[in-house]
Amino acid sequence: MAPASFHHEKVCVMDASGRLGSTLVERLLERGYIVHAAVQGHVDDLKLNGVATEREKKLKVFHADPFDYQSITDALKGCSGLFYAFEPPQDHPAYDEYMVEVEVRAAHNVVEACARTETIDKVVFTSSATAVLWRDNNSQSLASDLDERHWSDVNFCRKFKLWHALSKTVAEKTAWALAMDRDINMVSINGGLLMEPHPSITHPYLKGAAEMYECGTFVTVDLQFLVDAHICVFEDVSSYGRYLCFNHAITNHEDAIHLARLLTPYSPSPPPSYEEANMIIQQRLSNKKLNKVMVDFESELLLED
Repeated sequence: MAPASFHHEKVCVMDASGRLGSTLVERLLERGYIVHAAVQGHVDDLKLNGVATEREKKLKVFHADPFDYQSITDALKGCSGLFYAFEPPQDHPAYDEYMVEVEVRAAHNVVEACARTETIDKVVFTSSATAVLWRDNNSQSLASDLDERHWSDVNFCRKFKLWHALSKTVAEKTAWALAMDRDINMVSINGGLLMEPHPSITHPYLKGAAEMYECGTFVTVDLQFLVDAHICVFEDVSSYGRYLCFNHAITNHEDAIHLARLLTPYSPSPPPSYEEANMIIQQRLSNKKLNKVMVDFESELLLED
């Protein structure tokens, strides 16, 4: 059961057709929320597993195009919260230099629609750890950890064609600027590489994977942990700002080989040198801020089970 203050609360999940969005819808229904599930494609595109019939009564599915302002406001009507995760349009699925403009425009439209929806109290904006970790390492001490206060350098991202990082960084900065200007209560979840379903080697997050590994900033997140983090920061009235979200860091050769086998199952891995096999990378991304708020939330989940 959700805490009493959240029971029967109406929230919107957009885009609900992605793996994160559809799982969020299922978990929110389990916790007693009334859910507006907004999908870009056809409303039949929403695939939910194991949603009981009585819970389906609390679910309403909307077609909401992030480039069609009216469709966004229709989906938000009467909702007190929004969980927003960008899904690339079906006619433009690849992350390239043009995706930046697409994702930024979508973020602007969605946050502006929230500002004009009187019932919205809180927005959880899904961003990425790639909006935190990319910069020229020569410009700062490698000894310093990276956390929510850090932003990826947009010029660095553009120079090295890190389109996923550039899109996430500029879209999140756009959302924050508008949220502050329009006095919207917003928090962001900056997730690591999502491991479910298994990512393919072509996932745009993985551009620069070797450099992330060497710098101690290659982090991954399980779907359930990512979903719980979104709900946790929404329900926690004291949550604020950005939250780096991951539950595993790739910091040794064994981890790196395991991930490589998931990404390229049919490619043989070369045997490591002695130095590679025994090298431990210093983790440089900190998720302490999220871990603090997750402690109470996870305790409550244990009590429910």
